[in-house]
Amino acid sequence: MKKYFAQLRPLERRLVIGVLVVVFLVLNAVFIWPHSSDWTKLKFRLTEANDKLKLYQTMVAQTPALEAQVKKFASQGESVAPEDQAINFTRTIMNQSLASGVQSQGPGRQFTRTNDLFFVEQIDTIDVLATEPQLVDFLYKLGSGASMVRARDMDLQPDQPRQRLSAHITLVASFQKGTPAGKAANPSTAKAK
Repeated sequence: MKKYFAQLRPLERRLVIGVLVVVFLVLNAVFIWPHSSDWTKLKFRLTEANDKLKLYQTMVAQTPALEAQVKKFASQGESVAPEDQAINFTRTIMNQSLASGVQSQGPGRQFTRTNDLFFVEQIDTIDVLATEPQLVDFLYKLGSGASMVRARDMDLQPDQPRQRLSAHITLVASFQKGTPAGKAANPSTAKAK
């Protein structure tokens, strides 16, 4: 290579060096410069992965405490047998409507939704006719009791003589799935005594 370079005239040497520099720059532009930020990206990804690992390890360490809380919450509350849930829901609505003076305008359409891990939802749509204080009292007392009933949706309009409110209400009651083990043991021990 030295012999070849030594045989060239000064202008040719400059041309060869210029071509080598251009080839070097082109190779850098194609292969090196696009990857110049890779080291920074790699450090960022490594930091992110370590943070995520620490978060996962923290959550795994909390698993026994969370399982204990789930068991505690699953054993609390009022348990209603699955076959009695619809009847209990209807009875709660009817009793509260009578106590509040709300007139029910026919039976509602009731169905069940079970997408939750711990609860079964009973959904009922009812049409009622009441004055404003009666309707507020009805809805407030439904939600304030231990029945876990709440109003999900309500269409409200005045009746024809404009003396009362006509409401189409969607009510939802949440019942526990299954019977907790602690609750099921109490009735059997009471029968044995």
